[in-house]
Amino acid sequence: MSAEIGSPAPEFTLRAIDGESVSLEALRGRKTLVVFIPFPFTDTCEGELCAIRDRLSELDRLDANVVVITTDTVFSNREWSTKNGFGFPVLSDFWPHGAVTAAFGTFDEKVGVANRSTYVLDAGGVVREIVATESRKIPREFDAYVAALAAIG
Repeated sequence: MSAEIGSPAPEFTLRAIDGESVSLEALRGRKTLVVFIPFPFTDTCEGELCAIRDRLSELDRLDANVVVITTDTVFSNREWSTKNGFGFPVLSDFWPHGAVTAAFGTFDEKVGVANRSTYVLDAGGVVREIVATESRKIPREFDAYVAALAAIG
């Protein structure tokens, strides 16, 4: 079953670049953006996450966490995150490959990566909005995150 608006987000615990585990449970109490990206080290994904990095204070004012999930390895995510100075967790859904991504309903089985989808959660972990694009080549707009988080109140 996929994550749907009005339903609780699928529970997860994944490894961050420092080897520590991050769980959905630990994120509760604040709104959260769960940002799925298909490919680290690509222009579109990097552009999206650099926009989040550069405007992270806006999300903080909206009382929001940000976590990024890739189906790539912790090692690749670490290199990419460090290179770009991301100030939010980048989590690996590498093994079992794409299990969390599939639970959210955004795993592309033909390619083995996430589609470009963001799940906007309220403080209780319920999906309130899904920001997605039709193609992995089209970036999501940062302002859509601000609008979705502001609408939660």
